[in-house]
Amino acid sequence: MSIEFINPEFEVVRDMTRCTNCGLCEKQCANGVHRFNSVTKKLESDETKCVNCQRCVAFCPTRAIKIVKNPCRISDNSNWPNDTVNEIIKQANSSGVLLSSMGNPKPNPVYWDKILINASQVTNPSIDPLREPMETRVFLGSKSSSIKYDENGNIITKLNPLLELSMPVMFSAMSYGSISYNAHAALAMAATDIGTMYNTGEGGLHEDFYKYGSNTIVQVASGRFGVHEAYLNAGAAIEIKMGQGAKPGIGGHLPGAKIVGDVSRTRMIPEGYDAISPAPHHDIYSIEDLRQLVYSLKEATDYKKPIIVKVAAVHNIAAIASGIARSGADIIAIDGYRGGTGAAPTRIRDNVGIPVELALAAVDQRLREEGIRNTVSLVAGGSIRNASDVVKAVALGADACYIATSALIAMGCHLCRSCQTGKCNWGIATQRPELTSRLDPQIGHTRLMNLLLSWNSEIKEMMGGMGINSIEALCGNRLMLRGIGLTEKELQILGISHAGE
Repeated sequence: MSIEFINPEFEVVRDMTRCTNCGLCEKQCANGVHRFNSVTKKLESDETKCVNCQRCVAFCPTRAIKIVKNPCRISDNSNWPNDTVNEIIKQANSSGVLLSSMGNPKPNPVYWDKILINASQVTNPSIDPLREPMETRVFLGSKSSSIKYDENGNIITKLNPLLELSMPVMFSAMSYGSISYNAHAALAMAATDIGTMYNTGEGGLHEDFYKYGSNTIVQVASGRFGVHEAYLNAGAAIEIKMGQGAKPGIGGHLPGAKIVGDVSRTRMIPEGYDAISPAPHHDIYSIEDLRQLVYSLKEATDYKKPIIVKVAAVHNIAAIASGIARSGADIIAIDGYRGGTGAAPTRIRDNVGIPVELALAAVDQRLREEGIRNTVSLVAGGSIRNASDVVKAVALGADACYIATSALIAMGCHLCRSCQTGKCNWGIATQRPELTSRLDPQIGHTRLMNLLLSWNSEIKEMMGGMGINSIEALCGNRLMLRGIGLTEKELQILGISHAGE
């Protein structure tokens, strides 16, 4: 006899003294948790299908529903926790690879929370951002470290192509297909209105969004989905995706159920077929190969667009970044192991890669030691959760940060971690028309604007407290950071002193 599960992870608690049997919970749930029993004339719940998306809780007019963690679990055992046992049972029944989404949930150290920001006092007075100039603009790309002259002795004023951001935050890569048309529309509109960038991910660019090109980063991944000349020239920058934090060393996978309609056309692949990106780019096996692709893309765009190379944070990231900086890339994006994604093998997501804080600090230090830090900009991603994470990342060496999960939460994501099913009840990680319509792009755009505007205000406040009036002066300024509860080795890698020193 096959045992499908020990117990459902969540329990639906319905207060029948409040429930009016209106059926709204049944209509709102794409997973089929709620159903009306025509015999008992009551609503019932199939808790095995519940992912705790909270949609029914939010829309119940009488507040009759709550979702709780099921207390009926296996006996406590530190070595064999309930989640581990359930995963074994799932694989014993299916023989399949476990898929997960939305970032690493393991209780590993979050270094942002173990880093404190220094504040100025007396001798280095603080700055009031309401009354004094405070510059949060960022220019990403290769910057000249010396003045150059032409054959007539005139200063050469032509700069390398740069991305101008109104603040050091961009929306990270989320492909059309993994998220909905409406979600992409909200990101594109918000990036344009706030003066930053959003990233197409590896799914190509829908024709409706070409008008946002000056605020768009187009991505070239190993599958080359949706890549053509017009696409490359549509964006303000091109990103070569070598890896991502949620699944370092492996490729991408978008289930065929999401390859429908415009997604199929945009990606230039047949409807219903899985979009599988190979682990490596089959034309890149060395830094020299990477350099060839970098310059091929520059040539295809008349050297008018900066080239980004995105890599996952892994143990030898400093050496990798050093090679990338010499490949001709203008920007290096480093994605840490807590990064979210629509679908990743659970074992890869939870066990492969390193935190972006350590990777970022190691890369910045290596590039400075080699005298090539100005040749590239650094972008950090992988669970940037708030404005203080951004400030700490910049002080560790980042020129800007990528956010994705934070942006999805702003649009309504409830972190139910079921993106790979395509049944997102909030209209974000789905292509089902009845679900995508639940996300109003205008409302999503407004909420994203509100998020970034509030972060920008907080960034200015924290910079003012440090007595710093520009992002450029904060970049790599590790004297403004202190660690708590960290080992000597961790402090050494981060390049910061312990609190109290």
